[in-house]
Amino acid sequence: MPELTVRIAEVATGHDVRFPATSRFSELTSLLHSPVFDVVVLSATDAENLAMLQALRRQPAYRLSLIYCSSQAPLAIALSDGPPPAQASVIQQAWQQWRERLAVFNNGRAPEGLEAHLLAYLWLRAPGTLKAVRAPSSSRHYVYPLVEALGDDQVNGLTQVQNLAQRNLLDSTALVDRIRLCRGCGSGHLNYVDVCVECNSLDIARQPSLHCFTCGHIGAQTEYLKDGALVCPNCLTRLRHIGTDYDRPLENYNCNSCDAFFVDADVQARCLDCGEHHAPDELQVREIRDYQLSEGGLLTARQGLERNTDHYFNGLSVVGVNTFKTLLDWQLELIERHKAPAFALLGMRFRNLGRVLERLGPQRGHALLDTLIERIQVAIRDTDRCTRTSEEQLWLLLMYTDSAGLRRVTERINEISELFVGEDLQDIRLTTSGCVAPSGLIEKEDAELLMARLAGEL
Repeated sequence: MPELTVRIAEVATGHDVRFPATSRFSELTSLLHSPVFDVVVLSATDAENLAMLQALRRQPAYRLSLIYCSSQAPLAIALSDGPPPAQASVIQQAWQQWRERLAVFNNGRAPEGLEAHLLAYLWLRAPGTLKAVRAPSSSRHYVYPLVEALGDDQVNGLTQVQNLAQRNLLDSTALVDRIRLCRGCGSGHLNYVDVCVECNSLDIARQPSLHCFTCGHIGAQTEYLKDGALVCPNCLTRLRHIGTDYDRPLENYNCNSCDAFFVDADVQARCLDCGEHHAPDELQVREIRDYQLSEGGLLTARQGLERNTDHYFNGLSVVGVNTFKTLLDWQLELIERHKAPAFALLGMRFRNLGRVLERLGPQRGHALLDTLIERIQVAIRDTDRCTRTSEEQLWLLLMYTDSAGLRRVTERINEISELFVGEDLQDIRLTTSGCVAPSGLIEKEDAELLMARLAGEL
């Protein structure tokens, strides 16, 4: 089949043409009234680029398209595919890969709805990048511009992304910030004020005070000043020597509402949107992170969005890596305390699998992955748990499995090597490494150390 030629549109206000073979437009309106192009290059000013980029991601025809942008502002990075490549051949190659991945997304069905479009966008750039951007005008200080654009600004992007992460469809790549939100309305527009520890009044002031040793009275320094000398206003004792007659207490604040003296004021967070008051430790803490598609997200995008990942992998019972390690740590604690139940951990590594999948292309590569999953399903039970720490590495937690059971499972797994025949697949090498608890454990070994030890043998 002859290779299709990519149709590129460039929107620019200057006269320089970046790619001679492209269709050139001076404004976005003209582009939108033309037949849909495969790739768009934005080469106008930064402000114009950002406006056009947001508008294009809201257009059904260009939501998922490759859009290169000469601007490198945070918003542009979040919504575009980066700066334009130097050569049109690079765009042609990227578009060919984009088309191949689109053909296998969701079993060939077009995405419908925000979640499907978001997963499709990341899948077409697998594992993709979902970036959070500061937004001072937002009540939550941060937004995910891609989610906002794909959802036509009708969704709460933070909640949507958190939901996908909790379902193990997204993996965090970086912690961007940690914010605090009002428990009443969820707003981040908070004002932190010092208030009186007794009556919570805002009307407090830092004021030097004195403590009379004779009667114990504590009051503002101005109360003690009389005719140029220090006299206790309570017992009228003349105070001459600090440390003997009086001292300066730690209480430096005075409340003008209740006359209380105190060392440190209480801090109160007041929401500027709903008016509620909270102690700082009562606020809702939210971590802002950048994300990419997880292993589960990649497989869900390819195998079908109508099936929940957990349901599709009933045979494998795939869980997130952190969840898997938590389960393993729990089993290790049970073993240490009760010496039961016995279990086995089996690691598998498909060496060179990533390189072979890249060589096979998306369709043939994903067919191979499907076959591998089916063969592993046959070898394990519904009660076993599985996770993937990389595209080449898989872990199985086999409950109530002794040495003989681990040996049988390993033999079945090794039979998968029969698939790796022929010139395209012969580079793949399957290696396994297992451990039975408690006999194969090292003292004080946790999940992280155990998996690292077995990974070194793969």
